[in-house]
Amino acid sequence: MKTLSILGSTGSIGCNVLEVVRGFPDLYTVAGLSAGCNIGKLHEQILEFEPELVSVMNKEFAGQLQGMLPGKYKDRIRYGVSGSEEVASLDATDMTMSAIVGAAGLLPTLAAIDAGKEIGLANKETLVMAGKLVMDRCHENNVKLLPVDSEHSAIFQALDAGHRDDVAKIILTASGGPFREKTFKQLESVSPEQALAHPNWEMGRKISIDSATLMNKGLEVIEAKWLFDVTVNEIQVVVHPQSIVHSLVEFQDGSVIAQLGIPDMRIPIAYALSYPRRLAMSLPGLNLAECSNLEFHDPDFIRFPCLALAFTAIKKGGVVPAVLNAANEVAVEAFLCRKIPFLEIAQTVASVMERVQDGSGERIGDILAADKQARSVATALIES
Repeated sequence: MKTLSILGSTGSIGCNVLEVVRGFPDLYTVAGLSAGCNIGKLHEQILEFEPELVSVMNKEFAGQLQGMLPGKYKDRIRYGVSGSEEVASLDATDMTMSAIVGAAGLLPTLAAIDAGKEIGLANKETLVMAGKLVMDRCHENNVKLLPVDSEHSAIFQALDAGHRDDVAKIILTASGGPFREKTFKQLESVSPEQALAHPNWEMGRKISIDSATLMNKGLEVIEAKWLFDVTVNEIQVVVHPQSIVHSLVEFQDGSVIAQLGIPDMRIPIAYALSYPRRLAMSLPGLNLAECSNLEFHDPDFIRFPCLALAFTAIKKGGVVPAVLNAANEVAVEAFLCRKIPFLEIAQTVASVMERVQDGSGERIGDILAADKQARSVATALIES
């Protein structure tokens, strides 16, 4: 029996983790749940899975939740960053699934690593912001970090086909989002509703916008650099609209190993939970006869500059990837609130990256300071 703590339990990934747990009650149990402000959903999860400890965004939500639950939960509710850290590092927990959206996932994930917990990583921002620091902590604490993103799970699986020294290239696939065929003129007027309508995947709001700008793929490039210990020149992005080939690894002998499957996040989640075994999932298999027209295209860095900005950030290093991430989070939220048009997401990020660059990126203080400054600069730019 493996005991889990789930950070971001009410989000898209967190709900899918619990769906897998629900299907294998003899293999998995839940010790901790951490969520933001979706108190109704969290209340349902608590009653079903009966965790030892729960955390929410703030004191107000904690009070609301406490009033909804039986008395036995009186001393089991925490809030804020410290609450998520406590859930992440519970003594009873074997594996912490890090699925909080955005920079908020960094400190709880580090707390879990320092506590020696196995990590299922769906929060790509953790490695975007502090890749070297996080991976060093994993090595120091002998912690296994397993990727949950479909692309990184695919690479993780494909790498088993050869020796790491024989890897020539990692190839990340991108669906291209809902706007891959739109012109600049058309992109000027897209609405949040259009950007949220991903053609292949059911995802949360923030990651859906990132997919539409291709920033999500840029963040995955940075994540892959740290996860798989490769240089940025060994990472390639290709647009694959069908989302059947989840990513590929090219070896130096010319062999290219791909991982294929239906676009369903429960598959990589289940693999992270059960690694190195595989669970018998009750999902439809991949019908190859229906996959006769698999397309692959080079990404358009001009129409989708967020991808280019991510490559720039990882090449500059230091705190710049954290700045990129912070500015993007602010800009995406502004777009969703209709404060800026779609194309200004990338413009805002580029402007902030020019203004905030100081820091090594190897100290958590530098990273958090750069994150805070980037958010302040981005907010000021948007308000002006």
